[in-house]
Amino acid sequence: MRIPSVLAGLTLAALALAGCGGNSGGAGDAKVPDDPAKVKGDLTYAIWDVNQQPAMQQIVKAFNQKYPDVKVSISLATFDQYFTKLKTQGSSNNLPDVFWMNGPNFQLFASNKQLATLDGLIGAKQVDPANYPKALDDLYTLDGKQYGVPKDYDTIALWYNKKLFADAKVAAPTADWTWNDYKAAAVKLKAALGSKGIWASGDNLGNQSDFYPAMLSNGGYVIKDGKSGYGDPKSIEALQFWSDMVKGGYTPTAAQNAETKSQDRFFDGKAAMMWNGNWVVSAALKSPYKNDFSVVPLPKAPNGGRKTVIHGIANVMSAKTKNPEAAAAFLAFLGGKDAALIQAKAGAANPAYTGTQTDFVNSAPQYNLKTYIEAAEQYSEPYPVSKDTGVWNQLETDDLIAAFGGTKPMSEVGPQVATKMDEALGKEK
Repeated sequence: MRIPSVLAGLTLAALALAGCGGNSGGAGDAKVPDDPAKVKGDLTYAIWDVNQQPAMQQIVKAFNQKYPDVKVSISLATFDQYFTKLKTQGSSNNLPDVFWMNGPNFQLFASNKQLATLDGLIGAKQVDPANYPKALDDLYTLDGKQYGVPKDYDTIALWYNKKLFADAKVAAPTADWTWNDYKAAAVKLKAALGSKGIWASGDNLGNQSDFYPAMLSNGGYVIKDGKSGYGDPKSIEALQFWSDMVKGGYTPTAAQNAETKSQDRFFDGKAAMMWNGNWVVSAALKSPYKNDFSVVPLPKAPNGGRKTVIHGIANVMSAKTKNPEAAAAFLAFLGGKDAALIQAKAGAANPAYTGTQTDFVNSAPQYNLKTYIEAAEQYSEPYPVSKDTGVWNQLETDDLIAAFGGTKPMSEVGPQVATKMDEALGKEK
């Protein structure tokens, strides 16, 4: 799932949550009673993606066929507000019973004892970690305890609008494309379509979708052995690629993307290509131009390298839920094959449950979605996190993304970000 670069408020969130720990994860021993009739109560399930809400409602409906006495209310918040809201709820011991969690925020909530472990569910064999990619189990494990049931996983690929490429008389992207091909196509697309208000690239300059894959593909890194990679020469070259795309007028600036979301621009037919994740499939299917899109692998770096980060959402349970058995039953159902197939067939997300990805690919065969599965299998690397990822994610937003297309070269900006990030990492306990 998308990890927007704007994570405002997370430093404050860390401080607030740090003061509200104390009780250990009391719901961690919860497991599902053998008799569904004994499972009763009201639950709140918090999510952040409106495009996935219909699929989540289908899952709740399927859950209620087995557990009719459990009422599940879905609570939706935009991503920009989601974790700020969770922080407020966590500080008052009022977190939703079950909710979505992502990698950058997981350790913050787990280390402050806001999440229940899966000890009871795993011990009763009601959740089996072997059903999910090990990288995702590891992402949601802290100090040997697993807290999250992987829901889905995502990688990054190149989306393009076939009609706009044809209108501009530019050859469509292929799996052999390099960054030079990407930029050369952008030059031609701008010349042919720019006067019509159509951008060559609708990239959002995001960490997960754009500059992390570029840095890794080019031989750089984001974080290694507790140190920042933003000062690494290979990382800087990758950052300069994106800065040049903005400076050339091929990619919108961060300010322009703040006015209009990049993926909205692409799905409204106002951008010809973009790097983006498989979480946008349901949005693509709602577009009036839905039959014009396709997907190919990311272009290769000048050294021939091609990398993407792999990340996935997990469903977690509040350590202080008032209905631990009902929450455990719902969490186990969310982690099962039936729930995975519902979200796959709806095109909502690529499920983490092993063996169900084919249904996701078949949900929109016109988009060549197997590209995302092959990316995970062949050239993915784990999403970079630390104990308090949000602090240095904020540096990316404030100091890095804002500098794309500016007057300062990335050879100056990158090391400055690295210095600040290393200071932040040094303060983590």
